[in-house]
Amino acid sequence: MLLAVLIANSEGNILVERFNGVPAEERLHWRSFLVKLGADNLKGVKNEELLVANHKSVYIVYTVLGDVSIFIVGKDEYDELALAEAIFVITSALKDVCGKPPTERLFLDKYGKICLCLDEIVWKICASNVHFKFETGNNLELTRKFPSKNWNNKNMIVGLDLGYPI
Repeated sequence: MLLAVLIANSEGNILVERFNGVPAEERLHWRSFLVKLGADNLKGVKNEELLVANHKSVYIVYTVLGDVSIFIVGKDEYDELALAEAIFVITSALKDVCGKPPTERLFLDKYGKICLCLDEIVWKICASNVHFKFETGNNLELTRKFPSKNWNNKNMIVGLDLGYPI
């Protein structure tokens, strides 16, 4: 599960954040933790050089792009390899929107387009593994593919009784 995407400036001020499945009371903890993680480790890091942190089953991949720091947090099927792919998509989109690695000023000038792209990317990441299979009768079957650590797909099928014919 993708838990959070956060983009901050070089001073640690959060420019954009997207949380998925994180309770409101835990968000402040994540904000401060990620900003501190970046302040401690991102000094002198090259553009798009990926750094990885983990604790128990939660993975964090983060990097610098221009004047902004990008953090992405996941757990379960979103391990460091899946998050590395996701952060690559985000950095590519930022460079496309801004035309180059963004300065804070350029990032704020393009804020609307960046938020639109980020929402689309996060939505696709969260929804891309869900496939609907309609059957006759009252049942809808959801098939969700989870990438495993060795990149073989595993399927989980959940049957839902909708109570009325489809």
